[in-house]
Amino acid sequence: MLYQGYQALQDWMEPARMAARSALTFREEYVGDLHEWPMAQRFYAACEVFEGAKITHARPPYQIDEILSGNQMVRVREEVVLDLPFGNLLHFAKQGMGTPQPKMLVVAPLSGHFATLLRSTVHTLLRDHDVYITDWKNARDVPMSAGRFGLEDYIDYVIHFLQELGPRSHVLAVCQPCVPVLAAVAIMAEEKDPSEPRTMTLMGGPVDTRIAPTLVNQLAHDHPLEWFEEKLIYPVPFPHAGMGRPVYPGFVQLSAFMAMNMERHTDQHRKLYDHLVAGEMPEAKKIQAFYDEYFAVLDLTAEFYLETIDWVFQRALLAKGEMTHRGRLVNCAAIQRTALLTVEGERDDICGVGQTAAAHHLCSSLRPHLQRHHLQPGVGHYGVFSGSKWERQVYPQVRSLVLAMS
Repeated sequence: MLYQGYQALQDWMEPARMAARSALTFREEYVGDLHEWPMAQRFYAACEVFEGAKITHARPPYQIDEILSGNQMVRVREEVVLDLPFGNLLHFAKQGMGTPQPKMLVVAPLSGHFATLLRSTVHTLLRDHDVYITDWKNARDVPMSAGRFGLEDYIDYVIHFLQELGPRSHVLAVCQPCVPVLAAVAIMAEEKDPSEPRTMTLMGGPVDTRIAPTLVNQLAHDHPLEWFEEKLIYPVPFPHAGMGRPVYPGFVQLSAFMAMNMERHTDQHRKLYDHLVAGEMPEAKKIQAFYDEYFAVLDLTAEFYLETIDWVFQRALLAKGEMTHRGRLVNCAAIQRTALLTVEGERDDICGVGQTAAAHHLCSSLRPHLQRHHLQPGVGHYGVFSGSKWERQVYPQVRSLVLAMS
């Protein structure tokens, strides 16, 4: 009933949000200079904060229209290369590029937010690479007729996408997908797939959660799997296309995250209101941009969420050499040609230091010159793939490996 109650609340609040949007849309056209009066400024600031403080369920735009590549600014166009039931392969095609650049598949986490969370990652990679991304769909919008989508299906999608890119491509995984990407490359290596990537970059991912366990790891162990299924899985309600599909709702995860830092989020919205009243639009836009992304959530299929909890966080099957795919053991030692780069953040409180580097132990057949590890000082989880230190210190590590193997 939780999802139905949430949907009813959203429907009940919509008229008030529509009124706020209408007031903001027509304030200059119908109010004239009155909107500059102090009382009017406070009213419209309140409308803007209220209208923006809502959970959304549609992917925000990537907003990558052009990029400095080499010595020139080039236009970027989004192209859907593959449209599959649970995710698209999206290509950021650069217009007018004469010299081909290395193809890079960015595998985004499927953990409650859209792939646009990696907007900064993609923007930086586009300088020197031909970039594709796994653009995951909201499970509540996928009809039941599309079937299930579990961790093995996720691995199949990664393999399919890499095969679409073809030989001599590269793959970069951020956070949760480090495990399925490592498994996918191991399977491709064992099958001698010609599309096995030249490099594999794993960033802040839970390859072995037994190492330096964090609060996130501990929470996964606090309850049996049945607890997660009983307390966190709900059927998608009417009128969504996925009606009846059991999911882990994105709004449930977001609510938990908000509750952990409610004072900070309340303070940020108070600051937003003050900036809007004072006409400090650059400061206000910065806060709004963060929450537009933060409040955009997607639902995960129940099977994918529960298998991730069980296989990755509770039993660490890949790390122990016990993970199977379609009935066959996943053998990371089969990887011999794909160069491996692991990246960790010194202050990462989601994936502890050492959890991602564990991939080197699993890839025991890789020669030393095909293995690199980078521990980035002074950053937490998000600083590994976003922000100034990602651009200036982490990204050069990625680019250097790709150049060496291209």
